[in-house]
Amino acid sequence: MNTVPEREEIDEEYKWALESIFQNDDNWEAAYDAIGDRLDEIRDYEGRVTDGPETLLELLETREEIAREVSRVAVYAQLRSSEDTRSGEYQAMSAKASSLGADASSAGSFIDPAIQQLDHETIDAWMQDVPALQEYEHYFDDVLRAKEHTRSAEVEEVIAELSEVTGAPNEIYSMLTNADMSFGTVEDPDGEELEISQANFTTLQKRPARAFRQDVYETFYDEWEDVRNTVGTSLEKAVRKHVVSAEMRGYDTARAAALDGPNVPPDVYDTLVETVRGEIDALHRHAELKQRALGVDTLRPWDLYMSLTGEEGPEIPYEQAREWIIEAVEPLGQPYQDRVAEGLDSRWVDVYENQGKRAGAFSSGTYDTQPFVMMNYQDDVSSMFTLAHELGHSMHSELAGDAQPWHDANYEIFVAEIASTVNETLLTHHLLETLEDDELRVHLLDEYLERFRSTLFRQTMFADFEHRIHTRVEDGESLTPDVLDEMYGDLNAAFYEPADMSGGIRREWERIPHFYYDFYVYQYATGISAAAAIVERIQEEGETAAADYREMLEAGGSDYPLPVVERAGIDMSQSGPVESAVDIYREYLDRIESLLDLWGPPRAEGRGFRLEFP
Repeated sequence: MNTVPEREEIDEEYKWALESIFQNDDNWEAAYDAIGDRLDEIRDYEGRVTDGPETLLELLETREEIAREVSRVAVYAQLRSSEDTRSGEYQAMSAKASSLGADASSAGSFIDPAIQQLDHETIDAWMQDVPALQEYEHYFDDVLRAKEHTRSAEVEEVIAELSEVTGAPNEIYSMLTNADMSFGTVEDPDGEELEISQANFTTLQKRPARAFRQDVYETFYDEWEDVRNTVGTSLEKAVRKHVVSAEMRGYDTARAAALDGPNVPPDVYDTLVETVRGEIDALHRHAELKQRALGVDTLRPWDLYMSLTGEEGPEIPYEQAREWIIEAVEPLGQPYQDRVAEGLDSRWVDVYENQGKRAGAFSSGTYDTQPFVMMNYQDDVSSMFTLAHELGHSMHSELAGDAQPWHDANYEIFVAEIASTVNETLLTHHLLETLEDDELRVHLLDEYLERFRSTLFRQTMFADFEHRIHTRVEDGESLTPDVLDEMYGDLNAAFYEPADMSGGIRREWERIPHFYYDFYVYQYATGISAAAAIVERIQEEGETAAADYREMLEAGGSDYPLPVVERAGIDMSQSGPVESAVDIYREYLDRIESLLDLWGPPRAEGRGFRLEFP
């Protein structure tokens, strides 16, 4: 039986270097205790924030020093817990870190309301009197901008103290799906038993044997059926938390509150959804090509991840993926390229899946640590692109951290998802231009199309769904598992109109953790749109455009997202970048269709196209 290994079976070189944060858990415990003892240093300033510019600077510097150490403690615990979500020891460590974060937030909850008692003129005068305060100019602007939606110091302290409780739906969902659930086993065409996991589900959906894909699909979603009431309740409570939190702060909707945090106009969200839905025929064309390529009468959900070649993609070992990614980022400059290589050699990446490991992939770290990339690498093309994606986040953090002070280094997700997708796009262009293996080139072209499908269209569908479920709660209506099934199923049917999207796919909302992240997913779609435009500029203008893009990365969170992206020459307040991205999607559909030619009658088990290379 092909099973997922235990963590101790994986070589150290394929594990991230958490000892660079704390040498061991005892050192972590000591740091945890020490920083907890310092929280009163922040509380001592309560009532004195506006005594004068010197006092304000002292407070901000004290808070920063403590917050940086809290971040180190928190990220170490998070990463240890992600290694094995079954571990009671690391669950407890993560819970302690979460409590410490809540305590730190509570300790400083009086600061922003106090600063909001000042006006811009006073702040400007204080920055003139104490030049060191000028580093906080954007922070001050952001705090004053939020004045209308900030409550009294007492209320803000209560909200901060309750953050552990209000975060419960997400934590419960994560523990259920990563630690407690199993997803069954299936027998592959060779008679070997395979264990399904969240990490390998998509990979198994790319196997050529259609009956096997259907078996994997139905087995997987049968497991979700058994927990639909638990997951449905968890999601409903998360949505209600978003709605109630927005109401407490005086926002009309949860979406308005979520987008006001990073200062992204709601029109950007609406423009994305409206533009993509207006171009939905491009996605329909992709689905129709899959139907023809697979030689099936009706496209079903277990066909959606299949390559247009009708074959499982080639193996891409981790070492090969590393080499190609390093080569691909050359247009961003030698220092950028060298830093990626150094990071991969310095164990930034936790490479392979192990029992209990958190599903998916992410980039993490703090201002005072190296980046840490969690992968569940599956030796396939998709994993290679995911690695490039996460390294884009890591490099963004590195460049922003080098260029900005701590309080301005933390960039918004809206910008982050551009950095990750630029790397993916550069990888695609590099491999299509340099590889001589035509069959591999077709698989890469197909993977890039899949990235467009799953990022631009699928994430926009998610964004549409997220807006709808929040609106339903805001309108006082129920949000039961049956309602969620219906709403999600209707959207899927519209987006994938040529396919039969009945059955388990209606329950797919259960396996999407991003719905707990409060209007997060739309930024994947805006990100790929901006990334496509940025790479197009770099191809046309070379180093000038690359320098603009690096400036965008280095800006970190020193300005609001739309002005930061404008540094790379892209205006995301308009529909143009989204429309341009759809045009590129259509162009790549043309390219791959020109390489595929019908041969003979379609067959249910096999491909209905053959490759024709010019």
